[in-house]
Amino acid sequence: MNSPARSPIGRFFLGLSAGIDRFSKWEGEWTSLLIYPLLGVVVFEVLMRYGFDAPTVWGFEATTFLYGMHYMFGLTYTDVLDGHVRVDILTMRAPRRVQAAINVATNLVFFMPVMICFAWACYKFAAVSVSQLEHNSTSWAPPIYPFKIIMALCIFFLLFQGVSNLIRELSILFDKSAPTDEGVEP
Repeated sequence: MNSPARSPIGRFFLGLSAGIDRFSKWEGEWTSLLIYPLLGVVVFEVLMRYGFDAPTVWGFEATTFLYGMHYMFGLTYTDVLDGHVRVDILTMRAPRRVQAAINVATNLVFFMPVMICFAWACYKFAAVSVSQLEHNSTSWAPPIYPFKIIMALCIFFLLFQGVSNLIRELSILFDKSAPTDEGVEP
């Protein structure tokens, strides 16, 4: 009997998961370059403030927006690389299928409901901002609706990465040909 991962449907979902993973890595690698404009704005602001005693009106806000985008795009990249904090002291010596079962349960019970609600809230938050062409209420007053759109997109990217993780863990859980003691340390 074929394992679920080797069936046409299993191959489709594993291919979908691999595609999401590739996108998440690509997105993270490219958006990590946001550190350079952030560095440029900070250096310019410090130079203007302390070198010429002429601080800019926009420097602080620009660094906040750039760092915020850098952080939000980094969520999915960190997840695809399995870099988020995890308390696995109880499961690290468990067989891989037991780990997969726990990961599936926590994904379905905690991650998915929270991320679906969060994605919906961010979408509504961004939609209201776009409908009003919202600007920040500061002296510089930049438009902030593009940043709210980016925030909502990043949450959707993280939700999709969670789907990819779920597919991968389900594949491990139901693949009967996989060794059951893989990952167990002596």
